[in-house]
Amino acid sequence: MFELFFQHPLSVFQKGTFVFQSGWPGWLLGLLVLAGMGFLAWFVWRKTRLAGWTALRGAALWLLQSSLVGVLLLMLWQPGISVATLKKQQNVVAVLLDDSKSMGLTDGGSVRREEMVKTLDGGLLTELKKRFQVRFYKVSDHLERSESHQGLKGEKTASRLADGLKQIAAETGSLPIGGVILMTDGADTSGGIDRDTVNALKGRQLPVHTVGYGREQYDRDIALVDVQAPVRALADSRLGVQVILRQRGYAGQRTKLVLKDGDKALASKDVTFAADGSAQTETVLFNAGAAGVRTVQAQLLPLANEENAGNNQMTRLVQVEDRKPRVLYIEGEPRWEFKFIRRALEDDKNVQIVTMLRTTQNKIYRQNVQNPKELEAGFPATAEEMFAYEGIIIGTVEASYFTATQQALLKAFVDRRGGGVLFLGGRASLAEGGYGASEFRDILPVSVGDRRTTFYRDKANVELTANGRDNLSLRLEEDPSRNAERWKKLPFLADFQNPGTVKPGAVVHVESVSAQGRAPLLVTQNYGRGRTAVLATGGTWRWQMSQPIEDKSHEMFWQQLTRWLVAATPGTVQASTTQTVFTDDPRIPLRAEVRGKQYELQPDGQVEARVSGPAGAAQTVMLTPDPVHPGVYTGEYAAEQAGSYLVEMIASHNGERTGVDTIAFRREDGVAESFHTEQNRELLERLASETGGKYWKPDSTQKLPEEIALSEGGISTREIKDLWHLPILFLLIAALRCGEWLLRRRWGAV
Repeated sequence: MFELFFQHPLSVFQKGTFVFQSGWPGWLLGLLVLAGMGFLAWFVWRKTRLAGWTALRGAALWLLQSSLVGVLLLMLWQPGISVATLKKQQNVVAVLLDDSKSMGLTDGGSVRREEMVKTLDGGLLTELKKRFQVRFYKVSDHLERSESHQGLKGEKTASRLADGLKQIAAETGSLPIGGVILMTDGADTSGGIDRDTVNALKGRQLPVHTVGYGREQYDRDIALVDVQAPVRALADSRLGVQVILRQRGYAGQRTKLVLKDGDKALASKDVTFAADGSAQTETVLFNAGAAGVRTVQAQLLPLANEENAGNNQMTRLVQVEDRKPRVLYIEGEPRWEFKFIRRALEDDKNVQIVTMLRTTQNKIYRQNVQNPKELEAGFPATAEEMFAYEGIIIGTVEASYFTATQQALLKAFVDRRGGGVLFLGGRASLAEGGYGASEFRDILPVSVGDRRTTFYRDKANVELTANGRDNLSLRLEEDPSRNAERWKKLPFLADFQNPGTVKPGAVVHVESVSAQGRAPLLVTQNYGRGRTAVLATGGTWRWQMSQPIEDKSHEMFWQQLTRWLVAATPGTVQASTTQTVFTDDPRIPLRAEVRGKQYELQPDGQVEARVSGPAGAAQTVMLTPDPVHPGVYTGEYAAEQAGSYLVEMIASHNGERTGVDTIAFRREDGVAESFHTEQNRELLERLASETGGKYWKPDSTQKLPEEIALSEGGISTREIKDLWHLPILFLLIAALRCGEWLLRRRWGAV
């Protein structure tokens, strides 16, 4: 329709430059238009005054006549548009054909790969060859040159479009490339087209024209969008896996979501689907079990008539660590809370609790120490002593008990060491203990102030907040609703404390409900590399004393809260990859953050990654220092075989080993394509738009060669296309004259 009125494609006007071919200056055109408008204003004013017309009628008539004069003068100046066009047969067009497995799918009775060949044989290839030299490339898990568009097999299970485009931009640097045609369903299994790829294409002035194949959405399909599981966990921890899913055609229906580790069922949950197309999140809890690597597979059982059952399952790895974090608990006075916390944590076989009780002002009672020297001089006063622990619990101890050095070390314990600190309520805690004027004020998740009447020996019930209901560390029951009700039914606390004002970024999980009103009870925050929390009470012991002996609410709460405190505390070496499962991509990025004995960044060390994989595969990769981030070392490992891998990263400094960490990952082939079977039109449109190309449907590619000819890349010449005889101009002249005639007739002046 646009070309019917303007004779040329819209892209000609978008890319061209407006010019006048008459040779007369543009300022003269403007002057004549103004002169004509002035004359018509005088003429119309004179005629309308004699005819007795209103000023509004005269203005309408003047506007129509002035517009007509302007259009006629514009045509006399012979307007045109100067546009760069590629010279015939002197430029190359690269045609990238998607040869991955997803192009073998059938849509509406036709195979995508066959539709692609049909598009080329239907006249597109002939027109391209009339104007350009055509080069064919096949793109799947790699890019390779092809003699023709025939003989595509579609055997590859990966589609790395970004890598293929980047390779085209690099390898054709010496060729006059006029444009790139990418014929695909957009199922990029490498994560999409990144900014580096787009910049490489734009730097070469290579417009990418995309031709999309396949349905944009299925009518009946359930699919996993993502599975989020913890990368590491302590043995026997309760873990939660968040499964994000989406479906079409099954709204209101039910299926089962199953978690498995190999052939062993971990947990399951009945799922009722929400509205079509909307994402929903389901949380499934399971026990981590003994130390080792868990291959957690989340699977939605398929439903009748489902069009793609290959996207119903995903795999994640969870590394259950064989370690026993040490937690130091210091209490300022003998109290029931100390006894029951210690008893609850001693029952946890995967956490070691070390206690330090001040019995008199200058006497301490130590329990569970590793040797007679540990804590012999009291609370740790050196980094080596304090950083040996992974979590610290501080009971009712006034801030003045700790020296300035100890307070600074405690701050560094959280910030630099990455440890966890829990502050308990009590008559010498928080504001009552002068914490607001100490170094503790920075790491506390609350601003305690200096008011000294914040501790109450009154009854207080507890309730979970919305954040608390989502917190797995506070699950006494697996079902969130039943769990919230169970918390409300817990025996009242023996005491509570108003902790102060919650800091921005901190999260309230539990509130106390008393005659004083509501107040935050359990507040947490991340600080530096670690985490801190306030539990503003010393009276949770009643949850044990006032319930039957078989009730484990008190033990579960303290064990789970303490595990949260220490589970993420790193060692001197912190190894990682970008994900735990890599699909159809052998390139595995390795990263290690290395610190010294006092957890200072260590930028001048050495890190080697010892990789062991399937079938006895073993290799050592030396990591190199990251020039931007001190203490960070990176490298890449090529995992060619599918299966599970274990990486031991060993750090050393001046020939001395300083730390070790282990991570696991898994390589899978033939999986990613199952999650990218619909046409990714959004990606194709964005790629085309950002590189100066266009998105095309297969049945509308007739104008594609003409569009490519307007590229500014390659060998081009400038061409001026006439605009003075456009149909739209003659239609406009006719419309202006007819409009004036109709108005005159209506006003009785014809």
